[in-house]
Amino acid sequence: MSDCCNHPGQAAIYPARHRCPVNGNEYGAVPETTIKHHITAPWRRQFRQQGYYFCDDPACNVVYFGQDDSVIEQSALRTRVGIKDRNDDATVCYCFGIDRHDAITDPAARIYVVEQTRERACSCGTRNPSGRCCLVDFPQA
Repeated sequence: MSDCCNHPGQAAIYPARHRCPVNGNEYGAVPETTIKHHITAPWRRQFRQQGYYFCDDPACNVVYFGQDDSVIEQSALRTRVGIKDRNDDATVCYCFGIDRHDAITDPAARIYVVEQTRERACSCGTRNPSGRCCLVDFPQA
């Protein structure tokens, strides 16, 4: 399932992982196109030719960061980042609008997402702020 939304290119050009300049932990690459779908007014932001990465630490206000240690914080996004938000109404599946509560209490939700992912009917690479398959972060009941 984890390859449902692969984006070739960035991984081949830039390092696959980089350290968040705020918390010092290492995180995986995210396509620039994913970032552009989630930030407010992307036309006002200059993107450099570099790798970009997604910080999934709920305690860190950084969501995206570049190889040059530039950061994009939650306040610059128009999308609420579910993995950084532990509330029951936080989104865990952006393709089908499933929140944490439904993911935990309704087993049919996970089954549905698995089926749709198998059929490649998902758009995680764009819709999920992490740029990865939503099933990676789907909570266990």
